[in-house]
Amino acid sequence: MKFTLSWLKTHLDTDADLATILKTLNAIGLEVEGVENPAERLAGFKIARVLTADKHPQADKLQVLTVDHGDGEPLQVVCGAPNARAGLIGVFGLEGAVVPSNGMVLKKTAIRGVESNGMMCSTRELELGDDHDGIIELAPDAPVGRVYADWAGLDDPVIDVSVTPNRQDCMGVRGIARDLAAAGLGRLNAIIVPTIEGAGPGPDVRTDDPDGCPAFYARTVRGVTNGASPDWMARRLKAIGQKPISALVDITNYIMIDLGRPLHVYDMATLKGGLVARKGRSGEQVLALNGKTYTVDESMTVIADDEAVHDIGGIMGGEHSGAQDDTSDVLIECAYFTPERIAVTGQKLALTSDARGRFERGVDPAFLDDGLSIATSLVVTLCGGTPSEATRAGAPPLALRTIAYTPDQCLALAGVDVPADEQKRILESLGFSVSGDADSVEYQDGMPVSVPGHWTVTVPSWRRDVDGWPDLVEEVVRIVGLDHVPSTPLPRTPGVARPTATPEQLVERRVRRTAAARGLAEAINWSFLSEKEAAAVGGGDWTLANPISEDLKVMRPSLLPGLLSATKRNVDRGAASVRLFELGRRYFKQGERATVGFVLAGEKVARGWQSGKAQPFDAFDAKAEVIALLAAAGAPVANLQGFGEASAAYHPGQSGTLRLGPKMMLAEYGVLHPSLARQFGLSGAVVAGEIFLDAIPPKRKSGALRAPYAPPALQAVKRDFAFLVPADVEADALVRAVRGADKKAIVDARLFDVFVGPGVEDGQKSLAIEVTLQPGDKSFSQEELEAISASVVKAAGKLGATLRG
Repeated sequence: MKFTLSWLKTHLDTDADLATILKTLNAIGLEVEGVENPAERLAGFKIARVLTADKHPQADKLQVLTVDHGDGEPLQVVCGAPNARAGLIGVFGLEGAVVPSNGMVLKKTAIRGVESNGMMCSTRELELGDDHDGIIELAPDAPVGRVYADWAGLDDPVIDVSVTPNRQDCMGVRGIARDLAAAGLGRLNAIIVPTIEGAGPGPDVRTDDPDGCPAFYARTVRGVTNGASPDWMARRLKAIGQKPISALVDITNYIMIDLGRPLHVYDMATLKGGLVARKGRSGEQVLALNGKTYTVDESMTVIADDEAVHDIGGIMGGEHSGAQDDTSDVLIECAYFTPERIAVTGQKLALTSDARGRFERGVDPAFLDDGLSIATSLVVTLCGGTPSEATRAGAPPLALRTIAYTPDQCLALAGVDVPADEQKRILESLGFSVSGDADSVEYQDGMPVSVPGHWTVTVPSWRRDVDGWPDLVEEVVRIVGLDHVPSTPLPRTPGVARPTATPEQLVERRVRRTAAARGLAEAINWSFLSEKEAAAVGGGDWTLANPISEDLKVMRPSLLPGLLSATKRNVDRGAASVRLFELGRRYFKQGERATVGFVLAGEKVARGWQSGKAQPFDAFDAKAEVIALLAAAGAPVANLQGFGEASAAYHPGQSGTLRLGPKMMLAEYGVLHPSLARQFGLSGAVVAGEIFLDAIPPKRKSGALRAPYAPPALQAVKRDFAFLVPADVEADALVRAVRGADKKAIVDARLFDVFVGPGVEDGQKSLAIEVTLQPGDKSFSQEELEAISASVVKAAGKLGATLRG
């Protein structure tokens, strides 16, 4: 919600400066997102007079001007504007000024061999309009040498406020002014509602959809002359980013922002018969003001005449029936649309507008007559014409709510002791009606005793978000200031606190700490993806019916897209090495799956005098991370089996999975598939992996006490074996076979060498394994060692391995 400071002061009589207003807005719950003063970026542009204008010697379409900008020494300027001439008074950009439209810094330069100092500017270049046919022409009495922004009244800061969905009353400048007045920053000016003397009957309008449009008020104005809006209105609309179109259109936009009341104006020459608010019919279409065609259905409210639909009720008008430059007779619509219906329609059509943002929050149902009168008055004042009587079809929901409230409830709920008279002042300043006595007096034993009474608080029609006394407490406290709420610690049970983390939370905690200790930075991404990103990792099972964005509508089936997007952002900002991990959830039809994902990209080792070139990550780096994180999660790492290639997201031949048996996959890892890397704008080797925490089998409960640690009394014995195996045999399979040859004596087996070359036949490879033997109560005898070795060779032989001679 944007507005200018001067616009705010049309409703708020205050002497407060900008800093105080901004601080107060934040304090009362209207968060200030930004402040911009157009005058600051136009400080280098002055009013100047063109003294002479001569033809450029090297260009037919350029002129050489002599410009007086008030400093006593005229400057030479090369200009291509067709309206540049001697005697013209315009806006001159000094050397060093920045042109708002393109960010160009003005400096002394030569154009076609002629020196040029500064620039004579058009309205588009200063972002003050769309006119680019020539330079700005000011009135003859404009003061030469004065800063243009000061003279033109552009020193008017634009304030951008974030309005929460429950504060429909603050979707207009007046509502924000009301809050500031309640906070003690001035007095709320009275709103002037003109009395319209109508000539002739009102237009033929009705509502056949009381659930979607309970009230449809309208009035015609005949004989209008449409044209440009007055300067004060156009300037305010342009300041907040609204493009002035014509007086008739701008009036509706101005009232919507000023008072939070959307309206619509129809060109009566385009209407066939009366207007009716009704439910849409299947297949009906409307060409909206944004140039797009929408198909409506029976759940939507539309405004139609006898032949066609002209308006998606409460969201956007139709292009065909909107006011044009030659419009002479108009119908002004001021209706009340049910917020829930507006929200559903907007979601179905994926259509947003300023009107929808207000109607789905809920506009003031009691402001239809006044809003229609104010709009009619502005149309007659700015465009002329004769208004008719008003037609009032249906009735808005005007039932007022009352709440029983006692001032001591503020202290009880919020912990803030606000005097009763101050609470009453705040509530009444916000538009609430307060009646009754806060305290009454009774006599006990002949002595007067104060007994708490209660107020009856009537909620204003524009505050549909207030339902009960806690809402009244919130209103009082936010105006007093949330910084006055005391910080009171919650009571704590004496003694040692009991652990509250679940086993799953403890696992996630260990994994998160292990990943961070290994040099990975944690990323937290959206749980939603675009359809394209989800399709790249197999597609998602869940699509949101009401996404916050079209790019965030599919519940993620993988953590990789979010991590890859984060990797791209880091690479774009110059990161040479990216190591990211995320602990989150994947979403499937069967439910949520706890998962850890990581991405390694860029340089694993930077270039240096020892290693030479920078070294990239490879699939084995991904495997190392997977094994470390699985160990931290409590997975039986020693029993894991390596299987084939991972999913289609990974590079064939450079990826794999770790499993407990063929069907229980705990993780997948490897080099990212090149096509997926390109989709996210990444180049070079990118490795990644995902660990499926929900697939890790829980540990068996073996009692409350651990077995005592008993280190072996005898020293371990190590033996090396080199086997020749077929090239397609996985080293992991051989290691597991060797480890299982004698489960009592063999405590570990690991691969320490792979060789292919001279002495090894084609189609084979040499795998060297170190076997660790742990004796029990006595050392191994030579016969026992030979028996164990024979068992190792026999177990390896089942995989086609032979002991290398």
